[in-house]
Amino acid sequence: MALLTLQRISKAFGGPPILQDASVTIAEGDRACITGRNGEGKSTLLKIMAGILEPDDGEIARAPGLRAVYLSQDVPEDRPGTAEEVCEAAAHGLNGHSRAQEFLTRLGVPRDTAFTALSGGQRRRTLLAAALAGEPDLLLLDEPTNHLDIETIEWLEGYLARAPLACVFVTHDRAFLRRTARRVFDLDRGRLAGWNCDYETFLQRKANLEAEEATALRRKEKRLAAEESWLVHGVTARRSRNMGRVAGLMALRKELAEQRGRLGTAQMSLSAGDAGGQVVIKASDVTFAYPEADAPVFRDFSAMVLRRDRIGILGPNGSGKTTLLRLLLGELAPQQGRISLGSRVQVSFLDQLRAGLKPEKSVAENVADGRDQVVVNGTTRHIYGYLQDFLFTPDRARTPVSALSGGERARLLLAKLFLTTGNLLVLDEPTNDLDIETLEVLEEKLLAYPGTLLLVSHDREFLDHVVTSSIVLLGDGTVHFCPGGYEDWQREKPAVLAARERAQSAPAAAQPPQAPDAALRPTKAARKRLGFNEQRERARLPDEIAALEKEIADAEAALADGRMFAEKGAEAQALFARLEQAKAELEQKLERWMELEELANG
Repeated sequence: MALLTLQRISKAFGGPPILQDASVTIAEGDRACITGRNGEGKSTLLKIMAGILEPDDGEIARAPGLRAVYLSQDVPEDRPGTAEEVCEAAAHGLNGHSRAQEFLTRLGVPRDTAFTALSGGQRRRTLLAAALAGEPDLLLLDEPTNHLDIETIEWLEGYLARAPLACVFVTHDRAFLRRTARRVFDLDRGRLAGWNCDYETFLQRKANLEAEEATALRRKEKRLAAEESWLVHGVTARRSRNMGRVAGLMALRKELAEQRGRLGTAQMSLSAGDAGGQVVIKASDVTFAYPEADAPVFRDFSAMVLRRDRIGILGPNGSGKTTLLRLLLGELAPQQGRISLGSRVQVSFLDQLRAGLKPEKSVAENVADGRDQVVVNGTTRHIYGYLQDFLFTPDRARTPVSALSGGERARLLLAKLFLTTGNLLVLDEPTNDLDIETLEVLEEKLLAYPGTLLLVSHDREFLDHVVTSSIVLLGDGTVHFCPGGYEDWQREKPAVLAARERAQSAPAAAQPPQAPDAALRPTKAARKRLGFNEQRERARLPDEIAALEKEIADAEAALADGRMFAEKGAEAQALFARLEQAKAELEQKLERWMELEELANG
């Protein structure tokens, strides 16, 4: 049964149509995503479906008694009442109170707290709980995973898979898309196309379609060039005035002029500046608690962040991810222990609250602070040219930030961030509101970034693609270190949680007095200073480590050329063997260097 039908819908806001002759039908049980770049009109389409916006042209048919609930990506600040009262007001039927409590508890929202006193993330989760408690026939979600931790996102995926409702959503979360979407509505240059397939199949089919479109466009451009030449130089055109051919030329000109091309792909360039020292951050036996809290956020936390590490920080909401970043950067002081930054560390920081933007100023003013030029990796560029790398046209660059979409604001923050030169890049929820194509470009740039990265994100694919190790906050003050990203942690998680449960349930007398690997490290009592030979070894190890890193990078670059194995097989095999040996040597030297650093600073 059709719940909602849109027929030949068009919508414009003073410029080219955002939607043009868009038609779509939503049926019972549909799980559909709307894809497209930032600014293509995804949120506009959702609002038309919800009845918040009226189209300029076209017809809308809704099933009798249709209960549609829309969750905006913008969070209001002024709802009266507590979180529970806001949620109950949206609930239907006799079980509304219990459903409101259930969803608020599941989403981790304090029920008795006034809505205006909640954080932005808690307010959004309250509105999501209210939307679910309302038992809609049609659920319209704009960026539903923003401000949700990974555990809650996975719960939402499971709920939507079981719930007896239709759902249409906009999201940048590729894992959520792959697990939830059964249909795809793709917005591209004002045109809406429906694809009755999952997201992965859609990507393959659209790539094929775009290749065909590009081929057809090249043929039309060649034909136009030939017809233009005929019009200028052709004897027939000048003397007999073949008006049919001239009319065809004019029609082809108009067709190509009206064909709205893509904006292109965002161009980003990250500079790490001075490489700095080998140790970027060292934390020793750190304990931290907020004054009003009953228990520490962290207890006896130790870590060493080395140059070129790419570390993801994982954990549920409220576990202390942002607090950990602030501690490591020196913005907060621990109650116990010590945290120190290494030599020549320069921090570039992107904060999840978007606090660096001034809404009343234009895009260009926010980036260049009134100047016409900016310096990018030592090169001077005009501000409009630089902003076009981030898909802001000159007209859009003059627009106040208050008029930008969430995705545009996210791109603007990246434009500001990438003007800085830091060898420690700290990103707190950088993926919120970014379109998928920009996300993929950001991934590529982070992988090529020569500095050190600390990343907080709930985007599972982004973590898996970017980080090489993870710090996992377990929510009770303990911290676990895991090689790899989110999927690696999922594989390791059952064993870690089982070991923690055994340790907590064991009698105090049965627990070992120190961690199993503590005996492998010299204690302060055993060693108070380095010997002469150890001091010399400690001094030369950074240069040896740097030389091995360069050798490994050069070897990997050479082996990346497939022709080397075909043309120089023996040499390629020898280089590959040396590469593996160099990696092993590097690991040994890093471990030895860290051991000597512990002795010297212990």
